[in-house]
Amino acid sequence: MIAFFYAEENWRGARAWNKSRRELEARGAQLDYRAFIPKPVPDEQNFAATPLVKSWFVKENLNRSQLDWDDYGRVLGRIHDPKNKQWGRQSFMDLVAWKMAFASLQSGATNLHEVFLTTNRTDSETRAQAAPAILAGMKSSETILGELRTASQRPYSCYPVQYDLENPWGIMIPHLARVKGVIHRLQLHACAELATGQSASAVEDVKLMLYLADSVKREPILISYLVRLDCFQIAVQPVWEGLADHRWSDSQLQELQRRLRQFNFLSDMMRPLEGERAAGILTADLLYRQKYRVSELFDLDRHDPTGGDFLNLVGRVAPHGWYYQEVVNYCRLYESQLDGTFDAAAKRVLPKQVESRAHELEGEISGGRLGKGLNAVLHHQVIAAMLLPALGKVSLRAATAQTLADQAALACALERFRLANGQFPENLDALVPRFLDKIPGDVISGEPLKYRRANDRRFVLYSVGWNEKDDGGTPGKNFFDEKEGDWVWRYPEKQD
Repeated sequence: MIAFFYAEENWRGARAWNKSRRELEARGAQLDYRAFIPKPVPDEQNFAATPLVKSWFVKENLNRSQLDWDDYGRVLGRIHDPKNKQWGRQSFMDLVAWKMAFASLQSGATNLHEVFLTTNRTDSETRAQAAPAILAGMKSSETILGELRTASQRPYSCYPVQYDLENPWGIMIPHLARVKGVIHRLQLHACAELATGQSASAVEDVKLMLYLADSVKREPILISYLVRLDCFQIAVQPVWEGLADHRWSDSQLQELQRRLRQFNFLSDMMRPLEGERAAGILTADLLYRQKYRVSELFDLDRHDPTGGDFLNLVGRVAPHGWYYQEVVNYCRLYESQLDGTFDAAAKRVLPKQVESRAHELEGEISGGRLGKGLNAVLHHQVIAAMLLPALGKVSLRAATAQTLADQAALACALERFRLANGQFPENLDALVPRFLDKIPGDVISGEPLKYRRANDRRFVLYSVGWNEKDDGGTPGKNFFDEKEGDWVWRYPEKQD
């Protein structure tokens, strides 16, 4: 009877997975994780083949690198700016606080724990006075930035990541934090240059920032995609500051506009999402082959040892067919969470569908079917319970990044119109075709982005935001608020 039970469960599971796999592959799905591993690139064509980048992957350097020893790295923890963590902060960087931090370091102060709070002294004159000290403080970063700037002339980027097919969730990706750290340095450098009128140097910094953000584009890892979105948001800050202060020339604006229009974060989202699904499928096979215990792979030994012991026991005695069923349900729930939530070709995200799918998954969890207990085992949804919740905010993050890219590109076109005509246009249609080939659509509504001119030097540009309601250009508590308000691109009330 035991042999019959195992044979029947193995047959039933294999049959269900073969049917599901054929359906997925018929829709063009790639299910083999090996197919997502980036192809190697010759060193002479590879941005990531520089000594600095290679040093990030040396075991002894995983916790420290050259980036931590420049003056920026030494004062970074002493600057407290809450707005710096907000997407689309829509305010000038506090150069005065940074000047104070660099000055303290140069003076040899021994109080290394002193924190420099934001001063809110962000008028043009004050920022211009503070900027030279910041540029001087950034000189210790020149070697690092110069090496990366030279390497950015290479056409491809392939970091030396070891894609471990025996443990896809344990792949080491130390370069993500390093890339983000470099972009933060370039952000401060570019904003200081803009404050002193060095827009030609600032635009080169922005271009390098966007290149660095795209340097992880080929990676099939969802966290790499999310870090790329963060890096893009950091890079837009000096673009906004240059526009708010009217620092960019027409040729610089054209260059920035062209680069910003190239981003399609919704389309780019597909590869890491599909890579994540393939990693989940591979995980089931690793568990069946006893390469890892369930508790070890999902870190339950530390967080839930009792539940981990139970799942380890089940994992040792479960028929192969149960693992097939796990994969079937993982893929089914994976598809259902994304189905109808976005349209990459049309650059649309549908918040109501996103919320609906999230509630469906919550129902599965609260109903007891998804979890670590017996019910989850019997319904073959253990892997889904462990891996699927991480997908909840991806569509929202992609929508905010695409909105920021479209608004920044449109703001460049509006500034070019102002430079040519002495004022901003009455409506967006006046930009076509001289300054823009077409008006970007709102990622949320599908309609053109909302616009109104405030005066000759100011305007309000916005998306209806996640609540899908036109609030007249009134933002929520945060720039990309998930509950209320519009997603607004605007400049300070008072300008020089």
